[in-house]
Amino acid sequence: MTLEEIIEKLKELQSDPSMVTKSAYSPSATEYPDNRFPFVEIHLAYLRKHPQVDPAQYISNLQLMIKKR
Repeated sequence: MTLEEIIEKLKELQSDPSMVTKSAYSPSATEYPDNRFPFVEIHLAYLRKHPQVDPAQYISNLQLMIKKR
């Protein structure tokens, strides 16, 4: 899975109204409004920090966890 595919899939999840995709506050997120990292950036940062994680599996699990019930 390429970086572009990962970003596209995360953006799809973010735009899906059946998913809970919240931003997260961080004092180091000064370039974002209200110091809140967007959903896509949160998960890209995780994948960058953990290169051993399979992005396809991560996104699949993420979908299950953020689905509105």
